[in-house]
Amino acid sequence: MSELTIRPVTEEDVRDFAEWRYEPPYDGYSITEPVDEAVAYFLEPETNGHVIVRDGELAAFCTFGADARVPGGDYSGPGLDIGLGVRPSLTGRGLGNSFVEAVVAFARRRLDADRLRVSIAVENERALRVWSQAGFTETQRFKATKRVMGSETFVILELG
Repeated sequence: MSELTIRPVTEEDVRDFAEWRYEPPYDGYSITEPVDEAVAYFLEPETNGHVIVRDGELAAFCTFGADARVPGGDYSGPGLDIGLGVRPSLTGRGLGNSFVEAVVAFARRRLDADRLRVSIAVENERALRVWSQAGFTETQRFKATKRVMGSETFVILELG
């Protein structure tokens, strides 16, 4: 089993994952902003950006908080929002559970989060399956007020 390490994001990390390109139907997850804008955004403390390193390689990035919210969802209840992006070459290979487990453990241990929340496009069946296998349950389904990640309809899953 590969060891996963989560650490704060660096400029070099952002320059790496900003170039990741996903194949359809996941191409809406590719970062399309200019790299310098992405760097500035992910290094903002409010974005709370982190990366997951697997066997010495940048394997995924994650954010905690408002960045992981989708416009149109009801986020008024308690919960720490999580966003997760996995290196395209590692998707669809059965590694999602280990990434989600690492992020959940990190959020609970390092960010002192009791309730966790993710917002996922309804078309992203792989992500919905992985987060559900981790114990997250659907609490809301909504239409985004603007198209996000190539999708209009999202599901919010929570873990208490």
